[in-house]
Amino acid sequence: MSSDSSSVGAGTECSGFRGCSDRDGEGYRGGVRDPNVSRATASQLSPQRRAADLRSLAVEHFDVLIIGGGVTGAGAALDAASRGLKVALVEARDYAAGTSSRSSKLIHGGLRYLEQLEFGLVHEALTERGLLATRLAPHLVRPVPFLVPLLGGGLRDLPARTLRRSYYGAGVAAYDAFAGVFGGGRGMPLHRHLTREGARRTFPSLKAEGLAGAIRYYDGQVDDARLVVTLARTAASLGATVVTSARAVGLIRQAREVTGVRVRDLEAPADSPGAEFEVRARTVIAATGVWSDDMSRMLDDVGLRPRVRVRASKGVHLVVPRSAITGETGLILRTATSVLFVIPWGGHWIVGTTDTDWRLDRSHPAASARDIEYLLAQVNTVLDRPLTTADIEGVYAGLRPLLAGEADSTSKLSREHAVIEPMLGLLLVAGGKYTTYRVMAADVVDRAAYRLGAARRSRTADLPLLGADGYAAMWRDRADLARRHGVPVGVVEHLLERYGSLTLELLALIDADPLLGSPLAGAPEYLAAEVTYATRAEGALHLEDVLDRRTRISIETAHRGLESAEHTAELMGAVLGWDADARAREVAHYRARVAAERNSQLMPDDATADTARLGAPDVRGFAADRGEDDSVESAAPSP
Repeated sequence: MSSDSSSVGAGTECSGFRGCSDRDGEGYRGGVRDPNVSRATASQLSPQRRAADLRSLAVEHFDVLIIGGGVTGAGAALDAASRGLKVALVEARDYAAGTSSRSSKLIHGGLRYLEQLEFGLVHEALTERGLLATRLAPHLVRPVPFLVPLLGGGLRDLPARTLRRSYYGAGVAAYDAFAGVFGGGRGMPLHRHLTREGARRTFPSLKAEGLAGAIRYYDGQVDDARLVVTLARTAASLGATVVTSARAVGLIRQAREVTGVRVRDLEAPADSPGAEFEVRARTVIAATGVWSDDMSRMLDDVGLRPRVRVRASKGVHLVVPRSAITGETGLILRTATSVLFVIPWGGHWIVGTTDTDWRLDRSHPAASARDIEYLLAQVNTVLDRPLTTADIEGVYAGLRPLLAGEADSTSKLSREHAVIEPMLGLLLVAGGKYTTYRVMAADVVDRAAYRLGAARRSRTADLPLLGADGYAAMWRDRADLARRHGVPVGVVEHLLERYGSLTLELLALIDADPLLGSPLAGAPEYLAAEVTYATRAEGALHLEDVLDRRTRISIETAHRGLESAEHTAELMGAVLGWDADARAREVAHYRARVAAERNSQLMPDDATADTARLGAPDVRGFAADRGEDDSVESAAPSP
């Protein structure tokens, strides 16, 4: 494969678009890529590329304009671009800034949905899991083993133990059958039954008391935010115009047809000329997750209310060091209200999740002390050494967009998705689950393509994401790759599992400046080169973009990224042109945010936690979305 590393290593920022200069991106027009430039180079979301894309938004007329840069929106941009449509995407914050960076980091079929007899949803999700793990993103999605502990007492409990093993065994066997027979590409090993002793050998931290055995099965694991960034870059590589910090503040209509969106550039001073502009499109797709109802309110003045309603369910996760629990696999546990996972995550464990209704700030959902106490109490029922708050390195909360129904509990609301057209020219896609993002994207783009008269069907089931091509060969030859670039094999493995074959671009950065091969201050698991690359090629504009999403430093370190903030600001500032004052402002914003999050996690309930979290201003300079009293202009940050 050809290497695009020279363009990154040399600081070329124009992303390989026809006529684009290294200086300012002049000549880049409407997603027209120079055919002599590779997809990897054309995908680079540099500062210059953003400036060029902003100009394109204001002057071009698009086939499809997508609001929302979460997994569904980015997936829809890729799907539409791969069909040859002229595509734009706007995102109010950062890629995956909402729900799509705060999941359980799993690509899974939903084992519990079998119990709810949602066979279609399980089949669909397992098919997508197989595609991602074997064809689309094998560098980002990999198998992770789980144990289903089987509990029971002595001989008197033998019939009940036998029944439980048969019940759960049948469920896991059906899960494997759906994946292997109907899933079109397993990508995961088969399940296996374990004795009590086998379960304890595999997971020594399991309490021996009451343990009768376990069943081991596999699902997929992913860094959810990295997958979204990769989707956006893959769409950009096909000519899509993609812009973050670009907030949709209103719909443009002609009579009863939506013909575009009014957008505000949140990186520009509010009173500057051109800070707010119109983007014209033949079709607008709102992939706005828990903000879907806000999009509906934009239509109030014409008396339209979509037939779908979305409720937000808060899911909280804890991150603890790997040393806190001894085990080789994850765990899946049943609780009274939800499913609890204990998931291996590099040098850490993720423990989650909660499942509670949330009606407060959707931009920054807050975890309360009650949420943390609940998770600790649930996981400690099966651990021989109880976890305490002292073990916690990080906490994060996300909101799942659920299609609202008659159920009182969010855990009973549908994880299926819906595509509706509340007004001519406007499509809303809502609901669903992370694993099935590609199906959701294809469904909504099918509707858009039909109204545009474009007959070509979705190609994304056969379109590897950036970094997938050549990944297997590079992993096989990783020792040689490390030797050629003079870095440890562990460094190459780390980069390959995050960037796939795009690792060559990061190694080129290190070749050009060996200091970038050094660990990031306060986060030795990451390299300085990753911060520079995130800013040059992955669209990062602020510290939190890097510390929260391009890396996971904010949840993987006890200092929550505070010890890494200044070094990160220096590296980002060198690309973005920040002076000392700008760097200081970024660090101050990040410190205030961390302080607000820590304070919220000491609060007794949702209301007080929400108030504490909102004590830190948003770095992108707009007010947080608040409940049912939002104005129209609060609509549509990313899902």
